[in-house]
Amino acid sequence: MEKKCLECGDKILGRIDKKFCSDYCRNAYNNKLNKDSKNLVRNINNRLRKNYRILDSYPLTDGKTKTTKTRLMDKGFDFEYITNVYTTKKGTTYYFVYDLGYLPLDNDYYMIVKRE
Repeated sequence: MEKKCLECGDKILGRIDKKFCSDYCRNAYNNKLNKDSKNLVRNINNRLRKNYRILDSYPLTDGKTKTTKTRLMDKGFDFEYITNVYTTKKGTTYYFVYDLGYLPLDNDYYMIVKRE
């Protein structure tokens, strides 16, 4: 029985369990199959990367600095995209994007910190 490539329909030569005629067809098939989920992941990673670059753009003194919510938002910071939350024993909650985080303070100020 002649097997056909799942992507292009050409005849497959070689191993009996082979599904694609070439690496190109295998990659094209899998890219089409995973397109929607990969777009979601790509978009989230792009937002996280942008948030990280914004936090990283602030020079830190002794591992921390202060800024306002307006300045962060003007640069395009999206407060909905973080990688983890850290709550201290005193109940203070820090929001992190990888190793850079922020702590909401009074009057729309934020302290930016770097985890060691």
